Amino acid sequence: MKTTIIGIAGGTASGKTTLSLKILKISEKFGSVALIRMDDYYRDLSHLSFSERKTVNYDHPSSYDIDLLANHLNQLKLGLSVEKPIYDFVEHNRKKEKETINPANVIIVEGIMLFAIPDLRNLFDIKLYVHTPDDIRFIRRLRRDIYERGRDVEMVVEQYLNTVRPMHLRFVEPTMQYADLIIPEGGENEVAIDIISGKIVNLLSNK
Repeated sequence: MKTTIIGIAGGTASGKTTLSLKILKISEKFGSVALIRMDDYYRDLSHLSFSERKTVNYDHPSSYDIDLLANHLNQLKLGLSVEKPIYDFVEHNRKKEKETINPANVIIVEGIMLFAIPDLRNLFDIKLYVHTPDDIRFIRRLRRDIYERGRDVEMVVEQYLNTVRPMHLRFVEPTMQYADLIIPEGGENEVAIDIISGKIVNLLSNK
């Protein structure tokens, strides 16, 4: 099986997940597709208390188990299934359960730091960067973290100012230069989705 790995990077709440799901829906009509979220590869912090886990800088590349993610992508490309961790954002830690990811014609990987680590960046056949204005991203993150992750406004604002924004400027935004295609507004950009879909359909037709 020939496998095409698509990396979708961009700032927090930029629209990566929406874009990923739309590409997945189109791609699965022509072949097998798997979706992997980089956030599930946050390091296991079971050795820390809940209060200690809350203070970790989750917006730094070191917070991810890059070796495990790279290993899983290489195994999938070899036609092997992997047991992907599942992250719990409320507990700030991995769940005990894991998810089986089977080999597929197209593997979509989405995450803010995908292009910040060279060894990981080089695994992607197609690199997409979702570019959305900072104010829009902050509003989306604020809503998401309050309604989906059990946080209050003060917690979200403090984290955004202390780690999210500075780490974005340092590690995420500069990786835009590595993208094959920069997509304004992510999943709402229908023209970009049509272009990407055409490329994927062409790849799958020649698999």
